[in-house]
Amino acid sequence: MNELRVFLLLHGEAPKTLPNLANYNFICATDGAYNFLKKHHITPDLITGDFDTNFHISNEIEVIQTPNQDLTDFDKILQILSDKGYKNIDVFGASGKEQDHFLGNLHTAICWKNNLNIKFIDNYGTYFLAGNFAQLSNCKGKIISLIPFPKATNITTKGLQYSLEKEDLIFGQRIGTRNCASENTVEIQFESGELFIFINH
Repeated sequence: MNELRVFLLLHGEAPKTLPNLANYNFICATDGAYNFLKKHHITPDLITGDFDTNFHISNEIEVIQTPNQDLTDFDKILQILSDKGYKNIDVFGASGKEQDHFLGNLHTAICWKNNLNIKFIDNYGTYFLAGNFAQLSNCKGKIISLIPFPKATNITTKGLQYSLEKEDLIFGQRIGTRNCASENTVEIQFESGELFIFINH
């Protein structure tokens, strides 16, 4: 089941366009995002949340109530997906609206980095927590940002206009925003720490 893909919708800024959902093996959302799916006549496989707002959910949808207030809805649905055996999660609606939620979602991605492959997709691009080596394709001309969270060491890049050669990025001192891909293939490697890669559409 490791190669199966999950479409997960959170209650941030709603997607202006949706991907081809036929490419996904499982469709799910938190309760706050369910109305968006309903409006677009999409029937998910699963809805989770604390359900503090009353609304009708079809009986054909699996509903898991997760009232634990010590964890975010994102944390809780990732745990459910992990328990079901899913590993590859495309997350929509993780940014926009309240920015504390956005930062919290980045934190959650770090917490799950050893168990899940999480890719975030919003109306402006994609972003993900990188492993120690990342190779990106179809990049030429795109804006690529490297954001340490809070530090990544000995970073070396290939294919970017402003390259790094065994350099550190530290949040609050130096970060790598708004670089441009000069090649179609971009390679990024680093030694230690946490590094998010943002690719603008």
